[in-house]
Amino acid sequence: MATVGQDTTDTAARGAPLHRAERDLVALGILVAAILLFVGTGSTVLTGMARSWIYGVGKPDVLLTNALILNIALLLFGWRRYAELNSEIAERRKAEEHATRLARTDALTGCLNRRSLDEAIIALVDSAAESGGEVAVMMIDLDKFKRSNDLLGHKVGDAVLVETAQRIEALLPPRALLARLGGDEFICAAVVAPDSETVIEQLALQINDALAEPIHAFGLRAAVTASIGIAVGSRGVVPNAAHVSQDLLHRADLAMYQAKRRGRNRFAWFEPNMETELHFRSELEQGIREGLQRGEFVPYYEKQIDLETGELTGFEMLARWISPQYGLVSPEVFIPVAEEIGLIAELSEALIALALEDARTWDPRLTLSVNISPLQLRDPWFAQRLLKMLVAANFLPARLEIEITETCLHENIAVVRTLITSLKNQGICISLDDFGTGYSSLAQLRTLPFDRIKIDRSFVSSLGQSADSASIIEAISSLGRGMALPITAEGIETADVLAALRRFGQFKGQGYLYGQPASAEDVKRELAALGLLTSTAENAPAPDAPITDTATARRA
Repeated sequence: MATVGQDTTDTAARGAPLHRAERDLVALGILVAAILLFVGTGSTVLTGMARSWIYGVGKPDVLLTNALILNIALLLFGWRRYAELNSEIAERRKAEEHATRLARTDALTGCLNRRSLDEAIIALVDSAAESGGEVAVMMIDLDKFKRSNDLLGHKVGDAVLVETAQRIEALLPPRALLARLGGDEFICAAVVAPDSETVIEQLALQINDALAEPIHAFGLRAAVTASIGIAVGSRGVVPNAAHVSQDLLHRADLAMYQAKRRGRNRFAWFEPNMETELHFRSELEQGIREGLQRGEFVPYYEKQIDLETGELTGFEMLARWISPQYGLVSPEVFIPVAEEIGLIAELSEALIALALEDARTWDPRLTLSVNISPLQLRDPWFAQRLLKMLVAANFLPARLEIEITETCLHENIAVVRTLITSLKNQGICISLDDFGTGYSSLAQLRTLPFDRIKIDRSFVSSLGQSADSASIIEAISSLGRGMALPITAEGIETADVLAALRRFGQFKGQGYLYGQPASAEDVKRELAALGLLTSTAENAPAPDAPITDTATARRA
């Protein structure tokens, strides 16, 4: 029935213009006939009427007079219809222009849209070929726009996109084009003279600076930055203008992602090795997905030591990927990728479950620390799932320490506070990781119920070489004592650093001085040798006796 209805509608739509054309043809015939009739009868009738009125001779022919009056009426009708036709044609032309504009431009910002972008760049490429210039393309992507859009609302998000387009357009040279690809991606392109790298970079810097300025809309303040990828090419790169267009867009897109990986709010030029990186990135993403299903991700453990006594107090769980293709892969490689493709929560929880099973066999006085991704902090059900894992592993919550990086506090402080409170209510300890590298305030430390702060390894490892690092650690140590917060120092790699740390107070510490992170099997063998497994309880020390790694104590 839908098809029949559609056919009927189409037939009616086709019939309407035909009907109008027939009416217009009839009106045109009437107008032509009226003109001919007026020419044929007008002179005779008007001459007779003039003689009758002026000289009183004879009378005008009534029939011809009536015909002339009818003829005048027909002329007026024809003229009115002619005016209506002109008005209708003008309206149709305006509607067609509006429809064409809607089809070629973005409804929100007024920029070109994806449909018309290729054609516009092809025209630029042809123009550059004639003038001897090159086409420069910039791919502009707003950083973390989705998060801002979710927090402030879609009305503010739309206002940000409109203002972004206006700020970019104000900086572009004449005859440059600006397009919105959808979402928060923009493309600008222009013909430039050869060897114009400096000019292009200045424009990119100006765009970065302009977009970094806050945007005020509906009483709210939005702050976004942009990552920009730049590619330059001409017809000589590939066979024809259409291929040049696609090649430039592809290259600019690769460069834009490189700018994001370098820290965002910057620009990057396309380089040939980016193609290789893209291929590697694609393989890496596929490897992570398959490796997660095959159980290739495993926990490794780094010792945590009481610096004053040399006692082993616990371990921090670190993620490792044992890949058949790449070997042992560092988390610095795969964790950012897992976050971007949305697998970090599944990966993290799988590793936590394995770590809880491993740590269950350790001496009950040994703790387990695990890091939480900022993405997991946005999940309102994370605390409940973590509690289920603790119950399944029969692991005491008090032995688990969750580490939250300092930069997470600015994602959404209300959500972070709720999660921390929920975890604390379950008896889990909360540690503020990488302290000193973010923007946390004393008010946040006072209002959020942290149990420990961890000094970032960048300050600790340079302790013997940098006076600034020593000052920062001394300040953090004083802060910890004043707020009754224990402190852990990461990155202890030499005896000199250890000796310097001891001067600032009592710390827990971890680092390569106490050994490289080890697999679960290696940790289990070492703890078994020390009598620190629950399965060898008869060899375990008394409850109040120190848990000492003798090799560690000798190094300390």
